[in-house]
Amino acid sequence: MKNSYDIIIIGGGPAGLAAAISAYDNGVKDILILEREPQLGGILNQCIHNGFGLARFKESLTGPEYAERFIDGVVERNIEYLTKTTVLSVSEDKKVTAINEDEGVFTVSGKAIVLSMGCRERSRGALNVAGTRPAGVYSAGTAQKYVNILGYMPGKSVVILGSGDIGLIMARRMTLEGAKVHAVCEIMPHSSGLKRNIVQCLDDFDIPLYLNHTIINIEGKTRVTGVTIAQVDENKRPIKGTEKHFDCDTVLFSVGLIPENELSKTAGVELSPRTKGAVVDQSRETSVDGIYACGNVLQVHDLVDFVSEEAEIAGKFAADYVLNGKKDKKTVETVCGANVSYVLPQKINVLDKENVKLFFRVNKVIKNCTVKVTCNGETIATKKKKISVPGEMETALILANKLGSLNGELTVSVEGEL
Repeated sequence: MKNSYDIIIIGGGPAGLAAAISAYDNGVKDILILEREPQLGGILNQCIHNGFGLARFKESLTGPEYAERFIDGVVERNIEYLTKTTVLSVSEDKKVTAINEDEGVFTVSGKAIVLSMGCRERSRGALNVAGTRPAGVYSAGTAQKYVNILGYMPGKSVVILGSGDIGLIMARRMTLEGAKVHAVCEIMPHSSGLKRNIVQCLDDFDIPLYLNHTIINIEGKTRVTGVTIAQVDENKRPIKGTEKHFDCDTVLFSVGLIPENELSKTAGVELSPRTKGAVVDQSRETSVDGIYACGNVLQVHDLVDFVSEEAEIAGKFAADYVLNGKKDKKTVETVCGANVSYVLPQKINVLDKENVKLFFRVNKVIKNCTVKVTCNGETIATKKKKISVPGEMETALILANKLGSLNGELTVSVEGEL
């Protein structure tokens, strides 16, 4: 291993792999991928269900199959990578300190850095759910790893809190392995997962989804013995008299994902309070010159196809930074209008000459809606949709010929029937 590389990519999941291939194909061959797990592929290795790649490859792949296509691309290009390597810090001057069993603690520098560390699940502790601390309480992703990778069943009688995609998928997976899933509870009035997962994972298996409900107590001393759920009001407070009790031995939490941004912080990267990821422009460059971010460390995606698309953007521009140096910038900010919870990228460099795709999410279910992107009262882009839901990422396209006329905040709003 060398002391320096043109591009260092932190994380060998779907984002890191796609970024590496993109950077290579755009002219930079001196690349190093650092991955903390024993193999490349990231979270896809434990996602053995199909449904990946529908947008990108026009076929339904399992997670490992999708990852394999990009791993093969890395191997074919002889891109260097280290597995079982944990990155400890990234400095603003693009020095990466890491550790593994062969090298011990080492430091390597890059001309550009791509952050692609993924995200982590929110835990029970972040929710302040009342009750004891018995065995049998897992995050949905941990349960998925036990079942799909390690071959262990977390339990036989299950209640799931949160209707994120991992929770929905694990409701089906546990059922297929012989467990009884009594209910999926969601504190919001709508699911946070994809519609197809609600149909395929709950409806097809007659698993009830309790919207506007949460767990108010977990029972059990050494092992979970039951839970009590209750309906909540508009302030998310339990309503007395609506309690339901389930005897169970396992509780799975699927209550949201948080970008893994500890390394971003050590590099001095500005973070967004809305996405919890880095603030970037359309090249996916962060507030620190030459440091880029992509994938779930930047924003939590619903489809891995979008992760790959975004990572290819980061890899392309990281390569351009290495080959051509820092680019001139004149930026305008994107802001959230009516019914929009976040917009990414948060900044637009109007000096670029390429179309810009905006990614955003709505904060409630909206039917017969109109998406509008405006600047100083002028409509820059618009489109209509039959329905927009918080669980599905939305996009809007800003044409390159519109960029030069932008001289104020770019507002994204969605209006329609609530």
